[in-house]
Amino acid sequence: MSDQDTALHRVTLTVNGTSRTLDIEPRTLLVHALRNELSLTGTKIGCDTSQCGACTVLIDGRSFKSCTVLAVQADGTSVTTIEGVGSGRELAAVQEAFKQHHGLQCGYCTPGMVLATVELLNQNANPDEAAIRHGLAGNVCRCTGYSGIVDSVKAAAAAGVGK
Repeated sequence: MSDQDTALHRVTLTVNGTSRTLDIEPRTLLVHALRNELSLTGTKIGCDTSQCGACTVLIDGRSFKSCTVLAVQADGTSVTTIEGVGSGRELAAVQEAFKQHHGLQCGYCTPGMVLATVELLNQNANPDEAAIRHGLAGNVCRCTGYSGIVDSVKAAAAAGVGK
């Protein structure tokens, strides 16, 4: 490995509305930069193969599995993690919908599901069940059977998320 391979790269991201600059190895995945460098542990590492969606974040408003994005690729972008949804003390409408309509059980997939829902509702403020299931297709839940998640997305849409 050459010195160039191990040289740190400066990356500037706007994370949850705050500009952050990191000096990281070029091979660092965005999920690891968020969790290890910025202590934003709401972004989960599930499968490390982009199959589960637990690591989903929004990059410039679009959902991405952060285990498939190098942090250097995200340089200059705006990243929203689950910590950027809601205000900390108050749940955002989409989070409240997941709480009220049993869209979570163990909670491991929930950050990815919530962020995928935010993107879905920003693109389609009133999706039908087929559109909801399609919009969440890249996110796996091993606990709920998805009925509560679909109901949660419908409730979030009814509450005006995405309008």
